[in-house]
Amino acid sequence: MVVWLQFIACTAVIVYAGSRLSKYGDIIAEKTGLGRLWIGALLLAAVTSLPELVSGAAAVTIFDLPDIAVGGVLGSCMFNLLILSLIDAMTGRKPIYTGVNEGHVLSAGFGVLLLGLIVVNIYVGGAFPSVGWVCVFSFVYFALYVVAMRVLFLYNKRRIAAVVKEMAEELRYRDVTAARAYSLFAVNAVVIVAAAAFLPHLGERIAAMTGLGQTFVGSFFIAFSTSLPELVVTIAAIRLGAVDLALGNLFGSNLFNIAVLAIEDFLYVEGPLLARASDVHVVTAGVAIAMTATAIVGLTYRTIKRPFFLAWDSMGILGLYFIGHVILYVLR
Repeated sequence: MVVWLQFIACTAVIVYAGSRLSKYGDIIAEKTGLGRLWIGALLLAAVTSLPELVSGAAAVTIFDLPDIAVGGVLGSCMFNLLILSLIDAMTGRKPIYTGVNEGHVLSAGFGVLLLGLIVVNIYVGGAFPSVGWVCVFSFVYFALYVVAMRVLFLYNKRRIAAVVKEMAEELRYRDVTAARAYSLFAVNAVVIVAAAAFLPHLGERIAAMTGLGQTFVGSFFIAFSTSLPELVVTIAAIRLGAVDLALGNLFGSNLFNIAVLAIEDFLYVEGPLLARASDVHVVTAGVAIAMTATAIVGLTYRTIKRPFFLAWDSMGILGLYFIGHVILYVLR
């Protein structure tokens, strides 16, 4: 019972700090003049993925739990895509993709590419060479992440008129100083780091107590709690009517998550991380690919009405998420 209370407490702290991050990130965007689109898509996507980084780093450096680390990151990718279905139900009569920036197909496409490489990496195990204890794939992940950010930057640069329009909006935070925004943003980031550091240990105890196994616990419980900042920030963006900000945060977070796996590989000195992790993670990565592909279909086709409270693509994403976890439960 105590371990569940500790897990809930850590989760609650992450939710609170994540909601504050979105507010102070918005203030920083205004104070710096960089625009809410850029801060949301780049800064928030990285910062809201901070729990995955900290949780995974603790799992591989302190607790020697590679399955918890890998499951947490890949499960978070699945949960981020599930959020697309959740927010589709919040956008009124129009489906979530109506009128959004078509550039999200770029970030989603890079996500499929990186997740596909993860599947290959897990499947071949230690067959590929390594530099020291680090698999060469990790260097590829870093390189592709940088390329993805560069391509997205150049694409959005063409949409300068939209950025100028955003920067011309009336200032909303005149009463908040830049120094206060920076300091409170940093404080909430530290709070998220501190709470996330406990999650791998709690996940190990839950796995032992329930018999569910580290792969399933990492892909479900740890992924859920570390993805809560994305959920909180995304819902806040939807309530503001900033759908592009919400989608950019989700797809950008998945790209950053793959970079997190590369960082964890550097930190795990026992050898290539994915070679030490369970082959069952292929299921998680494969389902995340299918969910991302479904989102790309929705972004491209852009249905104009829903058959029920969700569009067909959102129902497909929802179904894939639950099918994936049923398979993970059976294979635990």
